[in-house]
Amino acid sequence: MSGSWWSSEPVSHVLMALFAMGSWISVNSLWVELPVVVSVLPEGWNLPAYLSVLIAFGNLGPIAVTITHHCAPGRLNERLVIHCIQVLAVVASAFLAVFWSFTVTVAGEERSLPFLLFTFVLSLVCCTSNVTFLPFMFSYPPQYIRTFFIGQGLSALFPCIVALGQGVGKLECKTVNDTVKPHYLKENFPAQNFFWFLFVMLSVSALSFLALTRRQTASQQDAPPQESDNAAVTKNGEETHPLHNGGTPVSEDQVQVEEQPPAPTFWTQHNIYLLALLAVSNALTNGVLPSVQSFSCLPYGTMTFHLSVVLGNIANPLACFLAMFVVMRSSTGLGFLSVAGGVFAAYLMALAALSPCPPLLGNSSGVALVVISWIIFTGLFSYMKVVIGTLLHEAGHAALLWCGISIQAGSLIGALTMFPLVNVYHVFARSQDCVDNCS
Repeated sequence: MSGSWWSSEPVSHVLMALFAMGSWISVNSLWVELPVVVSVLPEGWNLPAYLSVLIAFGNLGPIAVTITHHCAPGRLNERLVIHCIQVLAVVASAFLAVFWSFTVTVAGEERSLPFLLFTFVLSLVCCTSNVTFLPFMFSYPPQYIRTFFIGQGLSALFPCIVALGQGVGKLECKTVNDTVKPHYLKENFPAQNFFWFLFVMLSVSALSFLALTRRQTASQQDAPPQESDNAAVTKNGEETHPLHNGGTPVSEDQVQVEEQPPAPTFWTQHNIYLLALLAVSNALTNGVLPSVQSFSCLPYGTMTFHLSVVLGNIANPLACFLAMFVVMRSSTGLGFLSVAGGVFAAYLMALAALSPCPPLLGNSSGVALVVISWIIFTGLFSYMKVVIGTLLHEAGHAALLWCGISIQAGSLIGALTMFPLVNVYHVFARSQDCVDNCS
């Protein structure tokens, strides 16, 4: 079907975005559905702590892949690993949709063991995707890695939109016996339906990757054979004697002269700088700030929180789309973007620290400022991550592996840093619904 619409470049970009969407959609879906499941499962509001720990244990996958690359370089079949983890995710999401509310008695207490087990499996898949999906992208031109990050942005956007349609977190303040109390509205559809949505999205991602690999194989078969000189010589059996070149005897001195120069090392100051920026940006966007988003937004109202989540997740793919046309290659420029994003991150952290009485509370300018800050913060770091991924793509396959490792390491460090602050030491104070928290 060479030359048909199926082989066209736009179809390739759509398939790539749908494939990338499956990378973190599981964990993102679990987070946005937490307000629904905590009212049913026996762990209650301790579930976010459990989820954070399970995601941390999910890093066993990236560790295993990295060790395999180190101990047996070139032996790992990335396509096969991706197919396996995608099938695992699809099966786990189907079981999650059926058994999420089941409980098991452990040491005399009710525990939601099926939910926790399938959550761990999905976390393992998401964490492993960073060190398998990105190296696979080396077989595509650089512009496709920008499409890949657009798809990763969709993995956060789609669950948020569905959760909003579900009516997660909606409440009314009702007066009962002269006391104002929050009345939480029932969701438009149950958590089981939401998890079936996750199953469909993961299936679409797996089928998109299957289509990409089939198209890639078909294009390689249709393309005329193009072999390098060394490959052609090897195929024809003319390299069986090291002192022959095209049938003409040569001396050992000439062979030494014709040897290829050693490949340049990946660990240059520039690449280390890029990996450090990538780790810091992911620590902030995937670990630090999401842990305090509710503290920074909910004092201004639930609508402010929803707008920040949804518009911030819209800013993610839009920033990635901008990188399709404008790529900032300057190290100084990337440093400036990180500093600018850090300023908005610091403001949002300050709002969270001052919860439940942040500045401009009850003022529309306060609402606008927090929403805009989340949009700019997410957009700047999303753009920076795509640009760094593009630059590392040009450095080779190993660079994309380290790109995935940096993303995962930064996310893990950010989450582990915030976990004790939020869940153990309770540094951040929650605002009470339907109550004047600052009187």
